[in-house]
Amino acid sequence: MTVRVRFAPSPTGMFHVGGARSALQNWIFAKQHNGVFVLRVEDTDASRNRPEWTEGILAAMDWIGIERGTYEGPYYQSSYAAEHTAAATRLYGEGRAYYCDCTREDVALRATGKTPGYDGFCRDRGLAPGEKTALRFRTPDEGETIVNDLVRGEPTFKNELLEDFVIARSDGSAVFLLANVVDDISMGITHVIRGEEHLPNTPKQQLLWDALGVKPPVWGHVPVIVNEKRQKLSKRRDKVALEAYRDEGYLAATMRNYLMLLGWAPSGDREIVPWSEIEAEYRIDEVSHAPAFFDVKKLRAFNGDYIRALSPSEFASVCAPWLTGTDTIAAPPWDPSAFSTDVFMAVAPLAQTRIAVLSEIVDYVDFFFLDEPAIDETSWNKAMKDGAADILDAATAAFSALESWTAEPLKEALEAVGAERGLKLGKTQAPVRVAVTGRSVGLPLFESLEVLGRDRTVARIAAARNRI
Repeated sequence: MTVRVRFAPSPTGMFHVGGARSALQNWIFAKQHNGVFVLRVEDTDASRNRPEWTEGILAAMDWIGIERGTYEGPYYQSSYAAEHTAAATRLYGEGRAYYCDCTREDVALRATGKTPGYDGFCRDRGLAPGEKTALRFRTPDEGETIVNDLVRGEPTFKNELLEDFVIARSDGSAVFLLANVVDDISMGITHVIRGEEHLPNTPKQQLLWDALGVKPPVWGHVPVIVNEKRQKLSKRRDKVALEAYRDEGYLAATMRNYLMLLGWAPSGDREIVPWSEIEAEYRIDEVSHAPAFFDVKKLRAFNGDYIRALSPSEFASVCAPWLTGTDTIAAPPWDPSAFSTDVFMAVAPLAQTRIAVLSEIVDYVDFFFLDEPAIDETSWNKAMKDGAADILDAATAAFSALESWTAEPLKEALEAVGAERGLKLGKTQAPVRVAVTGRSVGLPLFESLEVLGRDRTVARIAAARNRI
């Protein structure tokens, strides 16, 4: 048997990080078993689907390493409507399904504590298809449905507690439960690895597989992803879009590594692990049952570690989108003609040790490429207090007299200014930093002044002095 897994997202919004994790888990499982990864876009919700959402899914998958051309598909669920209808017709013809005209209000009025859902009211009424009748699957009254789950063992469901569920709407279109099963059968799917939230649907879908005469797949339900309050991640409340993390400046390698740790751990008490080792070590039967906490602070720290591990040329390359702007990343605040690759490469090593996400690079280097620094008013008000004007005047004189415009002499000159006033270097350099860079925090000051140059440095200090 050739292992065939599938990832089946719906193009109704941005690409959820939980979907990205499922895609990676399926991808690795297929590779480990010399199997096939199938991408199926479940696009039957015409009112919510958009072509750009589909492209967004494909682009996000490209970004995390599941690239177009390396998998089977994408297939589109809407292309299989005829197969869905045929399956529904077959189940009805074989007495495994029946038509029902109960409204939601009818069902709620008859619900009991034992069977809070639909009570089978229309099972033997012999209704025909029509504008107000939906097709329901006739679940067994006795016995159990046992799910073979690679993560959870053998969850068992009593059939008497499974309501007769709808499989086709009154217009004949299949609902998710049936369409999903028919598609999996049509595509020869052998293993279904997906989020825990789908587990309640699994006994119903397994009954449909059985009713259609096909052996059900092996299941694997991975733990739900939660936020810091242990609430399931919600796109209405939490930052869940993979594209948002990409455009903020998280590296694909970081995201792949971190997502795989949500419910699973590599050997050796490690967390930052090369992808090749994750592919070799990952075992779905080692995945935890417990909810997985998506810790954004931890992800950010991970990303900083990954950034610092880059070579200088790699770092410059991954920063490029933020230095120029793209379709999804805003252009930097400087005129493109003002940007200098040589200047950036000179200060890039200083920034590389400080940033945690790539978008931060703009605030660290913008003062090199702007005519005037962008002043942060909070930094200005803190630094430009009594005595700041005197320090700026003294710094201007000291810097103008230097023969060598390099970091060490610059530092020594400003230390001397502070010593004459009984100030430590930190206090002395604060107004100079804000005058030159616009901020109180940034790259090492003296290395920055060396790259910025004497004329621009002195001019900015003079401009700040005039503003006080």
